[in-house]
Order: sequence, then structure tokens, then C-alpha cells
Amino acid sequence: DGADVVAIMTPNASHHRYSVAALRHGFDVICDKPVTNTLADALDVVATVEETGLVFCLTHNYTGYPMVRQARAMVADGQLGEIQLVQVEYVQGGKAAARDPDPEGALPWRYDPARGGPSLVLGDIGTHAHNLVRFVTGRDVDEVAADVGHIVANRLVDDYAGAMLRFDNGARGSFWVTQAATGVENCLRLRVSGTGGTVEWMQEVPTQLIFRPAGAPMEIRTPNGPGTLPLAARASRIVAGHPEGFHEGFANVYSDAAEAIAARRARRTPDPMALHFPTALDGLKGVEFVDAAVRSSSNNGAWTSVAGSASN
Repeated sequence: DGADVVAIMTPNASHHRYSVAALRHGFDVICDKPVTNTLADALDVVATVEETGLVFCLTHNYTGYPMVRQARAMVADGQLGEIQLVQVEYVQGGKAAARDPDPEGALPWRYDPARGGPSLVLGDIGTHAHNLVRFVTGRDVDEVAADVGHIVANRLVDDYAGAMLRFDNGARGSFWVTQAATGVENCLRLRVSGTGGTVEWMQEVPTQLIFRPAGAPMEIRTPNGPGTLPLAARASRIVAGHPEGFHEGFANVYSDAAEAIAARRARRTPDPMALHFPTALDGLKGVEFVDAAVRSSSNNGAWTSVAGSASN
């Protein structure tokens, strides 16, 4: 019967070429992040998706976690009130060793800016942190004041980035990511505070969402537990009390994309609950953020526009 969808999980520099080629040949696309290495290429992918009307899913898999979707739904439901403060961090230790990469071995593509992109840490995990913020809050980062570089001596690529954030609604935030924190495994953590309360989520404890409502005791939300909203319930695959995480997050993103693709082909309206997966536009927003953070750092951390850099 032939292929139905093209999945792109190749080095970053090839994402644009393969994505546009697949779309031009009539294939819906599922692509790893970042969508591209450059703004021009990201804009071209977005324009091609709009021109062809095909589905483009970007695999920011953390958006598929039930409690991340619970947080998104609570914000949309007004339970946090007006968003005022955001803190996000993504801390890993996998690149903490001074001999990573092995100086006597072949250079891995991620360590080659021509293939891996202008900032290793921002492209690899910074885009995840940025996307998580946008997914949960529904807000865009307008300006960034960033410090991007490396903390492992003699390394030629970025392994650290820290930034202050200004959002489109006046909220403030902080952002830091690194792959060189010795001993740390995979700590992606988000805190969002509004006039009505705060939510906190950590990827290493993925089935718990802490909610601190104003003037009331702290609550802990769990997949399919009390207070689960429909968006999170749709992403919860098993009964309450059983762990769900990394693999299920990917599965939820893939199944949502499959519903959108099937609906397009059948010329029917897709289930609206399935339309929360990241798209090419989300990918463009991530590339804009990386570009602005790198430019800010090059200008000694000066406040730098994000929202106006490419798409607005």
C-alpha cells in the first residue's frame, strides 16, 4: 500500500530538507525537535505546511504526559488566574565529563555546529523547556536576557544556558538548562504561578502535579485521580496509581497526530481533544527562542526580542 507518513529522526541539519521533501510529495510528517537549525529553514517548513494543508507533528514528547496536560487544562480553565511567574529548568549530567566527546574518536554530530545547530544545549533540551512553558501557560516569550556557553573546560559547544524571560502578558520568568551537572539524570521541572495559585511538575516524578491554590491547602493531582480534567483523562492510559511517563508521552503525541491525519484523509473533523500536539509553528517558536537567546548572550545578556525575530 505504500507509505502513509514520514517520520524524521535524523541529525538536526537534515530536518528541513527531509520535511519539505516529504510535504512536497504529499506525506504528513512527524519530526524530531528542533524543527530546523535556522530561522529561514523553520519559516520555510511552516510555509510549506500551510501551503500543502498536511499534518506536521513535532515530537516534544513531554506535552503528552497526563499531568502536563492537566496543568495546561487548569490554566485554560482559569484555575491559576492570570499568569504572573514562570520557572523552568532542564538539568542533565550526561555531558559533564571533560572527555565528552572522546577527543580520540570521531566527532558526534551533536557536537558539530554545522549539523547540531548554533547551540547544542538549547537545541537539544532548551527547546523542550521553552515548549513546555508555552504549552502549559499559553503565553509567548517576548524578550530574553541570556547567558549561553560552556562550563566544561575547552568544550567548543554550549552545555549551559540561563535566562530571564518577559512574557507577552507582562509575566516574568527564569530559565536554565545544562547537560553538564555531574550526577543529575533528567530533571525537567516547571513551576507556574498565577493570581489564583501555583502548579509544579517534575519529569522525574511524572505522575504528580502539585497545585497550591490561593488560600487553600496544597493538592496533589495524579493521572485519572480526583479532579482530572478531560484533556489529562484522554492522555491517561491506565487506571489511577500505575506509573505513566516517557513512553506513554510519545504514544499520546503519536496517537493525536494519527487522529489528525486520519481525519484529514477522511475529510472529517478531527477530535478537538487530539489537536494539542506540537506543530511546525511551535517548532518555529522554539527556533526563534534559540536565536534570540544566542544573540542576547553575544550582546552580554542584553534584553533581546523573541516574538518579533521571525514570525511576527
